[in-house]
Amino acid sequence: MTIALALLGGGLILGGGFLMIFLWALRSGQYEDMEGSASRILFDDDHTGSKP
Repeated sequence: MTIALALLGGGLILGGGFLMIFLWALRSGQYEDMEGSASRILFDDDHTGSKP
């Protein structure tokens, strides 16, 4: 019975930690531009490299 309480407490602590990290990511704007990063790799605007 004590192991069940320990696992429950550990699960609540881990779940709360992950929730806090997720909320921090939302507030810092990590999920604002979902399409920009996906299309940025397709279009190369860097013309500083040397051409062969």
